[in-house]
Amino acid sequence: MTLGTVSDVLARRFEEHRGHLRGVALRMLGSHAEADDAVQEAWLRLSRADHAAVDNLGGWLTTVVGRICLDLLRARKAAPDAVVLRAAPDPEQEALLADEVGQAMLVVLDTLTPGERLAFVLHDLFTVPFEDIARIVGRSPAAARQLASRGRRRVQGASLLEKADLPRQREVVDAFLAASRAGDFEALLALLDPEVVLRADAATVLTGAAPTVHGAHAVATTFSGRARGARLALVDGFVGAVWSTGGTPRVVFDFVVTDGRVVEIELLGDPSTLDRLDLTVPFS
Repeated sequence: MTLGTVSDVLARRFEEHRGHLRGVALRMLGSHAEADDAVQEAWLRLSRADHAAVDNLGGWLTTVVGRICLDLLRARKAAPDAVVLRAAPDPEQEALLADEVGQAMLVVLDTLTPGERLAFVLHDLFTVPFEDIARIVGRSPAAARQLASRGRRRVQGASLLEKADLPRQREVVDAFLAASRAGDFEALLALLDPEVVLRADAATVLTGAAPTVHGAHAVATTFSGRARGARLALVDGFVGAVWSTGGTPRVVFDFVVTDGRVVEIELLGDPSTLDRLDLTVPFS
């Protein structure tokens, strides 16, 4: 088979997935022009990749488009003053979107964080496994599941919490905060997954937090003797903590708890992020 024939076959296979990929990108970005750019970039990456080693082309392309869209959404956040122009509506695409997710959902999707939007769209609309979503967003599978759950709750307007898991979440986070305040290093280690990751957003890094801390020993060292002002809170329906001054939340501690251990903590201090969170302090 000649090089030209291989390219033609690859192009035909890509075209079979174009509509699906454009739908993913359009839901993520809300812009027809940007969605088309993302799909074209996916084609360029495929043409440069070792596509013979790709077993599931549709899954591979969905992952690539998801990553491209996430990069674009992060770029928007880094340049908040930039104006994103939406292309004129394509009636056929708008009808397709309305049939699949509804106009109300499209509006709500714009209120989600990039991670929530990507996790929700890929999992709930395209059934991408959480393990694959985790690789796209650079998080653990448990964190990807939590992001998708938050997005789902907002999109569906759900007010009921997943109460079955709340008591265990609260028990773990409450014990973690108590051990942190008391400087009980061994108790902290017992509550942390060995591969736990502590992340801090840009606003929290400016206050002195490390961008990422890996491993139970390092995370326990970071928290031992600290978090004295943090209080238990519900953060978008999950048990977390918040540090406030004058009644205003300054830093949210976003926990991911799996099998009775903390697998991820994210420190959120960006005011725009905090404004989007549904915080209940204290909760019972």
